[in-house]
Amino acid sequence: MLITRSELKNILNRLRAEGKTIVTTNGCFDILHAGHVRYLEKAKSFGDILIVALNSDKSVKSIKGEGRPINNENDRAEVLSALRSVDYVVLFDEDSPLDLLLQIKPDVHTKGADYTIETLPEAKGIMENGGRIEFITFVEGKSTTSIIEKMKNS
Repeated sequence: MLITRSELKNILNRLRAEGKTIVTTNGCFDILHAGHVRYLEKAKSFGDILIVALNSDKSVKSIKGEGRPINNENDRAEVLSALRSVDYVVLFDEDSPLDLLLQIKPDVHTKGADYTIETLPEAKGIMENGGRIEFITFVEGKSTTSIIEKMKNS
């Protein structure tokens, strides 16, 4: 379910009062593929509630350049929300999800194993708030970039 940042506080208060373990991840999730689905299922396995911090269209364009995203933020949020592993989706406009993650204060934050504690910009802030980081190995050969390249070469 797509929620606003202003709705987040009440939702988090309720979930924490229920003793739920909050897991977060973030990304563009532009063209959803099997690698994304497996990644999100693994992320959810670390807790009770998975919140996806989704890069807004503005953020994706800033990070990935012109021509991206392929799918707009509302479509990406709707597709993510339909997955059984995803409980909430919240958009962020910045290049980094750090401010949003500091607001959420997840128990666990997941990220792809192409990062390390040293290279993940949000790691320090999450750990200072009592959260831990879990890295998830990507599914080989599954990426949005490879799908776009395949489409261009078809």
